Amino acid sequence: MSKPVVGRLVGVDVGGTFTDLVCLDPTAPGGIRLAKVPTTVPNQADGVLAALAAAGVEASEVEQIVHGTTATTNALLERKVARTGLITTRGFRDILELGRRTRPTSYGLTGSFEPLIPRELRLEVAERVDADGNILIPLDEAGVVAAAEALRGLDCESVVVHFLHSYANPTHEQRAVALIHGVWPEASVTAGSAILSEFREYERGTTAAINAAVQPVLRRYLERLAGGLAERGYARQLLVMQGNGGTVAAGLAADRAVNTVMSGPASGVIAAAYTAVAAGFPNAITYDMGGTSSDVGLILDGLPRIHAELDLEYGMPIHVPMVDVHTIGAGGGSIARIDEAGLLRVGPESAGADPGPICYGRGGTEPTITDANLVLGRLDPDRLLAVEHPVTVADVAAIIQSRIGDPLGLNAEQAAAAILRIANDKMAGAVRMVSLARGHDPRDFALFAFGGAGPLHATALARELAIPHVAIPARPGITNAIGCVVADLRHDYVNTLNTPLSALDIADVHRIFRDQEAAGRDTIAREAVEVERIEARRSVDMQFQGQSHILSVALEDGEPSLETLETRFATAYWERFAVELPEIRPVLVNLHTAVLGKRRPVPLAALAGSEERQASVAEAIVGHRSVWFELGGRVDTPIYRRERLPEGAQFIGPAIVAQFDATTVIEPGQTARLDRDGNLLISVTLTT
Repeated sequence: MSKPVVGRLVGVDVGGTFTDLVCLDPTAPGGIRLAKVPTTVPNQADGVLAALAAAGVEASEVEQIVHGTTATTNALLERKVARTGLITTRGFRDILELGRRTRPTSYGLTGSFEPLIPRELRLEVAERVDADGNILIPLDEAGVVAAAEALRGLDCESVVVHFLHSYANPTHEQRAVALIHGVWPEASVTAGSAILSEFREYERGTTAAINAAVQPVLRRYLERLAGGLAERGYARQLLVMQGNGGTVAAGLAADRAVNTVMSGPASGVIAAAYTAVAAGFPNAITYDMGGTSSDVGLILDGLPRIHAELDLEYGMPIHVPMVDVHTIGAGGGSIARIDEAGLLRVGPESAGADPGPICYGRGGTEPTITDANLVLGRLDPDRLLAVEHPVTVADVAAIIQSRIGDPLGLNAEQAAAAILRIANDKMAGAVRMVSLARGHDPRDFALFAFGGAGPLHATALARELAIPHVAIPARPGITNAIGCVVADLRHDYVNTLNTPLSALDIADVHRIFRDQEAAGRDTIAREAVEVERIEARRSVDMQFQGQSHILSVALEDGEPSLETLETRFATAYWERFAVELPEIRPVLVNLHTAVLGKRRPVPLAALAGSEERQASVAEAIVGHRSVWFELGGRVDTPIYRRERLPEGAQFIGPAIVAQFDATTVIEPGQTARLDRDGNLLISVTLTT
């Protein structure tokens, strides 16, 4: 039987508005310490250290710190990346710019696109390998050295080596990397085949270019953070959350910096899967609403959906395994405005951490979703976090009236309700994208809502989408930080075969799978992080001959036979498309192995620890206030403190459940109960 986690374990996640920290501490009241501080945008490390201080956690006494960061994602979106050069096969310097047959604006006649690496920093050398890995033209080593020296003279900090068909034979790339290090030792050098040993030169090249561009950024950030922690006495390995939902030692993270893109949303989905399964919901839609955006994901049979195709923006596809999350610009800080056509818009522009919503009193002047919730009585003005100069509800209502209400002919309450209606509609659309658009009925899932603002909107979304159950975890506002605590070590590997099953040597498949698992085990050993056991999850990408798109097929334990591959692909194809194509030959395209170092389990009940629990539900009521609901308007509503609710508590809405890190809205007629792990389970009243 697995031993539970012992000692102090810290998870810290940096969001767009807040930096959240959770510390499982057996010596603390209730066994847990929490902190939520404003994100320090210029240097996220300062916010991480401030969160430790706010929680009263001594770094020298912590067993493990696991960190989710938006450093790489923000650097890419804001184009604040390292100056990067490219060395590629002669004749292919423009591959990253030509891309696929797409346009920045699908239905427009004009559009602009700025490649991550400008053309003057993309250089060519003579070499050529064919698709079978045969060397047609030897590598021009002198050309590689000359190109490296030229890029160094152009003030590049990082270099990508991206040769045609390097997935089939990486020797030219490996030799080029060695030559560059020989004449330019301080450069950050990325070989495309080392990041992604997969066919499709455009996607492999952009993934490698992204890695090279953010590698120095992430390395400097982690060095600052590790230095700050070391100054405070932390002597263990810092773990960093990856976009695939697993963690990696900080010392190795910068080598594959691209894997940390979307690490924040991934940690939330991992925590949701861990918690939802324990609560009895192996199938769940995750809904994470923070201060800047909302992230929606899908958990099927207890496992988050993983995919390897993410377009961060036009011309920036990333092909590494990541938790499949759909993101929209609708968070608590999303700004409401009237556009040129006189229509109400909400987001994607956000007030962010600075200045934030009007009600934070830090200089914000634009009405946001948070401000609308405050005016409608759904938030307590006396318990808002990170408020510097309190602003009255009347003042916030007056601004909503002037900016939104007057142009639309509405009073302040109606305008605030309209802001919520528009925001909820956008978020419902995101849920449909990960469920209905992929063949899943939302009614077969629970809605697992978290983030600082998710529980405010969850029951309304569930009612809109006919989702029967909503689950709110014990600590919804810091769920992403909890994801860092519960995540396992994880390393992903991919190799391309692109061979019809009829011509495939199954021994090659078995050898590649064994090599991938061995590489993962070796990496985990080098990380020197305690794990209970190591697991390998295998899958293949397959397609019918002549098709351009591939379908991922999970495999069971053991070495698959050709018959198993064919049967599993036919089953997966039928489940996805309800079509059988026995007359077309299946093709095995890629082999994937995810190697996981399983860490000790975390007791979820510890997250709900509280010394304030009362004997009855009535004793958890701390007051009443007038709250607006979409069905019924203003209602005098009891306010429950979640920390005071007794184990097994049950009650009926309308209700507001307030806690340190979030506020949950329970609509009239909905029923709620507290389970053994402290999750708030809400049965939604569905209207016809």
